[in-house]
Amino acid sequence: MKSCIKFLFIITAMLVSASCQDYNQLVKNPNLPTKASPSLILTGIINTMNNENAWNGIQGSMSAQQFWISSYTYYGTNNYDQSPFQNINFNYYSTLENVQRMEIEAKNSGAGDVNPYSALGKFFRAFYFNLMSQKFGDIPMSQALQGSATTAPVYDTQKSIYVQVLKWLDNSNADFNTLIASNDQTLSGSIFLGNDLKAWQKVVNTFTLRVLIGLSKKSGDADLNVKQAFANILNNPAKYPILTGNADNLQYVYNAQFNNYPKNPGNRGFTSGREVVSATYLNLTTSLNDPRTFIVATPAPALLATYPYTDFRAYVGGSPGTDMSTLGTDSQAGKYSWVNALRYYSTYDGSKAEPTIIIGYPELCFNVAEGINLGWVSGSSSTWYTNGIKASMSFLGITEGGTITVGDNVLKVYGTVPTFISTYLAQPSVQYQGDNANGLNQILTQKYIAFWQNSNWEAFFNQRRTGVPTFLTGPGTGNNGKVPVRWIYPIAEQSANASNYHAAVQSQYGGTDDLNGQMWILQ
Repeated sequence: MKSCIKFLFIITAMLVSASCQDYNQLVKNPNLPTKASPSLILTGIINTMNNENAWNGIQGSMSAQQFWISSYTYYGTNNYDQSPFQNINFNYYSTLENVQRMEIEAKNSGAGDVNPYSALGKFFRAFYFNLMSQKFGDIPMSQALQGSATTAPVYDTQKSIYVQVLKWLDNSNADFNTLIASNDQTLSGSIFLGNDLKAWQKVVNTFTLRVLIGLSKKSGDADLNVKQAFANILNNPAKYPILTGNADNLQYVYNAQFNNYPKNPGNRGFTSGREVVSATYLNLTTSLNDPRTFIVATPAPALLATYPYTDFRAYVGGSPGTDMSTLGTDSQAGKYSWVNALRYYSTYDGSKAEPTIIIGYPELCFNVAEGINLGWVSGSSSTWYTNGIKASMSFLGITEGGTITVGDNVLKVYGTVPTFISTYLAQPSVQYQGDNANGLNQILTQKYIAFWQNSNWEAFFNQRRTGVPTFLTGPGTGNNGKVPVRWIYPIAEQSANASNYHAAVQSQYGGTDDLNGQMWILQ
């Protein structure tokens, strides 16, 4: 029954998103409810926020960002031509329709014009339109979500989308200030953050800093006013509170009853020996003697005859650019490190692993450090940089003078390694090198390391924007050996919204809708 319901939901979502049109309005189902609880709708919207954190499947978000790669074709290749970068729908218009319905139902229940659901509604609009525009470029916004009134919505320019996204976020923060001042207690249905308006407000402003950093190439645009908006938030914490630690993270916690951890004892035998930690990631952590190496990976079995499991030289990643045949042969020969089974495959509830961050404090620290490095605001980029490293390690359970248990992909324990964060930070290669190009490279490198298996597509978006770290390519990459920089528009748009689709492709990408077009925010 659950499979049938899921299938029907997917089909409905595909129809809705195909041309941003509410197809449910064409044929009314008399059995559908006419009213819904805004809190129940909110719960569904929040659940959707974690959908992009894909451990599994062909080129899910975490493999496309080169955290881990497949070494066995049956479980997916590392070919970007066979990925969610193409042949997908506009994912989140159906979710945005639910946001609209949540706001309507809140008003129907007697809420005022400013209420917790409307404040969150502005944030969700910004979150999902930002995500879709980051993927495609121009997308329908101003004429979207109008049901049968507009069956062929125009594509708004990416610049106009971001002007609106920043307005939504600022207005959301203002609404939260009003609600908190009045001690509003009416929010319910928030499975994250315990219905705490102050906690949600911190998330909104932290997300705003993410959006602003993502617009760094457009920091001189007068309409976006990126630098000033960034400084306004950091210089006025009373008006714009932000996350202050990992306890404030917006994160998804798994449980064994309703939502198993994606990797668990039930699927360990299928994939635990097929998922190789990427050299993109391990080359960074091993070169820095980073204890996070032992968190994410097993030692390569073939190297244990030469190096002990405590030696960083025993940890070797596979290159995403290597052809699948070679990856498979070398992986089975024990030449690569696999994903840490003791941590990620040992429980159904993920209690030995970490929750999935959606918007978190470690990223915030690096975003602020980057903004200071770029001269957008005054402050100590070194302090924020160091705090980001400490927060990342703390999130993964690494402590000063603690230990990490090391094992293999079938849960055999080799022993433990000690962890000394102070020793790590004291290394010349880790010590912040100043507000210059070298310092910026350090910030971006540490941000990527901290993104391990969290924050949706942010590691990819950051790498695309900055080039840090260098993603590895080759015959196994596909797309003529290049990592894509955008998603292809849904095929359905070519027929359902042909005129506007072709106009958008022509104005942005010279008429070619492929994986390599440079969208406006990257120019």
